[in-house]
Amino acid sequence: MITSAPPASREERRATRSSDDSITAWALDARRGDADAVERLVRALHRDVQRYVAHLCADPQAVDDLAQDTFLRALGSLHRFEGRCSARSWLLSIARRAVVDSFRHAATRPRLSDVPDWLPAAERAQSPHTPGFDDGVALLDLLTALPAERREAFVLTQLLGLPYAEAAVLSGCPVGTVRSRVARARATLLNLLTEADPASAV
Repeated sequence: MITSAPPASREERRATRSSDDSITAWALDARRGDADAVERLVRALHRDVQRYVAHLCADPQAVDDLAQDTFLRALGSLHRFEGRCSARSWLLSIARRAVVDSFRHAATRPRLSDVPDWLPAAERAQSPHTPGFDDGVALLDLLTALPAERREAFVLTQLLGLPYAEAAVLSGCPVGTVRSRVARARATLLNLLTEADPASAV
């Protein structure tokens, strides 16, 4: 059973801000040529970029390539990063553009075949006895049922922990719209959970 995630505590928000400050400092050091800072920056944000890209793109097999493209673009434009926003937000905005560009590129090419059914292979590759396995698969299934805008807002704020203001900048919409999309995504997910498992509503 999946329960809705509780809102982040004050300590968790403070830790995220502290982490973002460190990551942004590494990006600024990397801009000045610090190779260690580049490595720390990539390590710190690699998982967030992959998760964000995975929720935006329709092709799970393209996630690694899109994440790599994101970091190549970011490292190529580090000289323009001035720290006006967090490095996390900056990198996720680059990831979003990489996904959009991949959609545009794919639209100009004829499609030879459908994407293979990857989910059964992924389920076979991971032990079903892994803690949280069923919940993780169920959450992915439920997230795909959300409209793209709501899914993006939910992933950015609830899974990646971005503040609503930064999610709004990334999504190109007002903060109130992001809040509304997250609230609607939560309501939809709760309804889907209730339909799938009436006991979860108790």
